[in-house]
Amino acid sequence: MRLRGPGRRGRLGTNSLRAKLTLVNVALLALGIVAATAVSLMGMRHYLLDNVNSGLTGSRTAMQQSGITLDQLQYLTGLSSLDGLVPSSAKAKGLPPPESTFVVFDRDGKLAELGPLPPTARQRALATATGDPLKFARSGSMREVTLGGDAYRAIGAELDDGSVMVMAASTENVQSGIARALKLDLAFGAVLLGLLAVLTMIAAHQRLRPLEDMVETASAIADGDLKRRVPAHPGAVMETEQLRLALNSMLQQVETAFATRERSEAQLRQFVADASHELRTPLSAIRGYLQLYDKGMLTDPEDRTRAWDRVNSETDRMNHLVAELLTLARLDQQPELRFRSVDLGRVVRDAADDLRAQEPDRPLTVRADGSVLVQADEQGLRKVLANLLANVRTHTTVDTPVRLGLDRCDGVVHLTVADQGPGMAAADAARVFDRFFRAGRGAGSGLGMAIVQGVVASHGGEVAVRTAPGKGLTVLVTLPRTPAPPRPAAPPRPTEPPLTRAVTPVPRP
Repeated sequence: MRLRGPGRRGRLGTNSLRAKLTLVNVALLALGIVAATAVSLMGMRHYLLDNVNSGLTGSRTAMQQSGITLDQLQYLTGLSSLDGLVPSSAKAKGLPPPESTFVVFDRDGKLAELGPLPPTARQRALATATGDPLKFARSGSMREVTLGGDAYRAIGAELDDGSVMVMAASTENVQSGIARALKLDLAFGAVLLGLLAVLTMIAAHQRLRPLEDMVETASAIADGDLKRRVPAHPGAVMETEQLRLALNSMLQQVETAFATRERSEAQLRQFVADASHELRTPLSAIRGYLQLYDKGMLTDPEDRTRAWDRVNSETDRMNHLVAELLTLARLDQQPELRFRSVDLGRVVRDAADDLRAQEPDRPLTVRADGSVLVQADEQGLRKVLANLLANVRTHTTVDTPVRLGLDRCDGVVHLTVADQGPGMAAADAARVFDRFFRAGRGAGSGLGMAIVQGVVASHGGEVAVRTAPGKGLTVLVTLPRTPAPPRPAAPPRPTEPPLTRAVTPVPRP
């Protein structure tokens, strides 16, 4: 089942990262708007009330310093109408409440009438809310009062004759102004929140697009498309780009590991098939001769001798094959070799002496004068030379010239084994280090060159061949003079199952 569909539904749901980012941003902005609105309204209210308080305080100071008395106020009221003395019927006629009003108390604390107009209902309410007028005037404090359902601020002033004037100024304009500012702030805040939500959704979609591509890539890889990679985005942030590069690198390693595993499995299957085939041939021959002997069909002493010689020959062949398989198995396990100082020149000269003893008539040229010291495993180097010369003996005639060379260059040693035999085609040369590969299905087990490559790789060296049809074969082994970390042979080899028992020759009867 593909994972792409559920992944997309998750991105569009309320649990998606995009939705959560939008909600967090909107919530933070809403808190900021509420806090800013509260602070601004409190500041506005303080400023407007301070203006009202300043006006009332200035009027109180002016009244106290003017030296006016109650009689003078009554006389002035009789001459003209005073602001604020609005009849109680004014509100009923739809007129707005007065911005300010005042009342006057005589020395006995009773409400005094000014001129022909009787006190209005608002003035009576102010007188009632004042309480003790003299005490209120002498305190000089400001008081919140409600007159006719409207909010006022009142202050008292003591006149020269002992009477008291209480003045009140309306704060309805302050409340209405704050209410209008609150509505404006809420409307503007709602617009900002909506705009922020839309912009956050768009920005989150663009910023999270690389993550969505990663989900789609992972889903495609889960479906079997191992070559799928996360595409690059020009506007991606640094962290997302680093994640994309790391994910692509991991996917490349996964693809490589998967391909390596498939190749190793294929090589292991081929190895088992080849090993079974190579072991079946000598086993079949041995079994055939034993059946002939068991049925009494080998009556002639010469036939029995020839049969037992063939049995011993096939047993030696199987024993040699098993020994080489064990060598390859140990090399694949990368054992810790004991390096010591080895005179490679002496090893080459000993191998040349062995070849002369085995094939005295073969032309041989050796260029390995003096001592060439390297840090290596001596038995491994002797095995390399023995396999290379055995390959020469197997695939060339006895009159084919052979050349052994040893050169030193820049901290490495070059060992050359060259012959002037028939050579190899390019396709065969590319597989010369494959296990059980034999050019033209010739003689030998096909494991000698694989062992050469494994031993050289365990020494941290390299081995290469130069050949062409009719131009002979040259094997060049490069070894470091000091121990180096071993490099695995290419391509990677599977580890063969361990072989723990070798076949011994069958004794003659």
